[in-house]
Amino acid sequence: MNALTVMANAAMRRLDVMFPGFFALAKHNHYADFGYPTTLSFQQLYDMYLRNGIAHAGVEKTILKTWQDMPFLLEKERDGSEGAETKETKLEGEIRQRFDDLRVWQHLAEADRRSLVGAYAGVILRFADSRRFQEPVQRVPGGLLGIVELIPAWEGQLTVSEWDMDELSENYGQPRMFAFNEANVATGKTNHRQFNIHPDRVIVWSKDGTVHGRSMLEPGYNDLMTLEKISGAGGEGFWKNAKSAPVFEVDKEAKIAEMAKAMGIQPNELADKMNEQVDDWQKGFDKLLMVQGMQAKTLGVTLPSPEHFFAIALQSFAASIPIPLKILVGSQTGERASTEDAAEWAQTNNSRRNNVVVPNITTFVQRLERVGILPAKDWFVDWTDLTESSMAEKVDRAVKMADTNQKMKDSGEIVFTHEEIRAVVDLEPLSPAEAALEDRSEDDEEAALATTSSPPQPEA
Repeated sequence: MNALTVMANAAMRRLDVMFPGFFALAKHNHYADFGYPTTLSFQQLYDMYLRNGIAHAGVEKTILKTWQDMPFLLEKERDGSEGAETKETKLEGEIRQRFDDLRVWQHLAEADRRSLVGAYAGVILRFADSRRFQEPVQRVPGGLLGIVELIPAWEGQLTVSEWDMDELSENYGQPRMFAFNEANVATGKTNHRQFNIHPDRVIVWSKDGTVHGRSMLEPGYNDLMTLEKISGAGGEGFWKNAKSAPVFEVDKEAKIAEMAKAMGIQPNELADKMNEQVDDWQKGFDKLLMVQGMQAKTLGVTLPSPEHFFAIALQSFAASIPIPLKILVGSQTGERASTEDAAEWAQTNNSRRNNVVVPNITTFVQRLERVGILPAKDWFVDWTDLTESSMAEKVDRAVKMADTNQKMKDSGEIVFTHEEIRAVVDLEPLSPAEAALEDRSEDDEEAALATTSSPPQPEA
């Protein structure tokens, strides 16, 4: 530490003595000022997902778009080129049927949903290996019939009960045992299962495949609380204005004893009697409120327009996911803007598929390989591209390609081949026989047009 640093620290200490507490608290603690929690637990995130409509929409719309359709597990990647095998193999058909029976893709989509709320989620695998959950998996007999059930689990239900701290272990720093307690999260179900489970029977679903992930709601949690404050305060304010009890201003010359006597009650019962009159008056619009020696007034609550304050927090939360604002709240203000937002949203979820969902699916497939349910292969997860054009857009593109060929016909140049135009609308190339038949039909059509358009010849 140099002399200048020592002098600066000494000066700061003297100023702090002269102005106690000022320099130590010169900067605001926004979390304390605005009532935001400094740390977030899973329960807080889960409650926000359940009870806040914007938070729920952010999670649900992300999942519904990511899992817009279900993937296929293929033995190898198919490029769709001419002559390539495109039919489903026998093994692929068996996998598809077994996965449909167990609703595998739906359970994995549910795990994906739960991983957005918590730091991670889990998929518990029930194998027909005659061993308990807490025991490791050796080999599962029966092939595809060896997997019995997939159980999606919230972060709050599936926790690490024991870590592998042996530095010489291959799994050093990873969970050695999980604890599953279904009752830790209120799901409305009466069957609350509870058991220890070995990591061989668990797929940790998160962005990086570990339990150290982050909730999607965490970056925008403060914005969600702000939205609740604005909407709650606005609703409460309107309610108080609509249902406000009158305030009685007693005249200085009013005689309380005479008022009580006129009502046939004791003076100490006057306040209760007035409350009864006010309650009776508020029950209907045709009621009269009789006061003597008093003046009834109402206290109105002045509310500013909440739309601007609400919009700021809403935009901030939408940016934290990220999701286009029009997609999040469902408003459509312009066709071009909505189309651009939809394209951006499709790209975002397509990227999420490739970088988060597919790697987790691959981990699941590799686990099935390791225990013998699936044969060891270079498996490929086939999934439609979310950025792919609609059929109407493809047909429009094919029409434009055909029009371009027609316009370039006089120059003798063919810009787009028949195969290229058919590929735009996802049609296979014509076989040689079909191509020859089409060429013959075009020649006949051209001959007919030439005959029709040629002028009549003069008679000899």
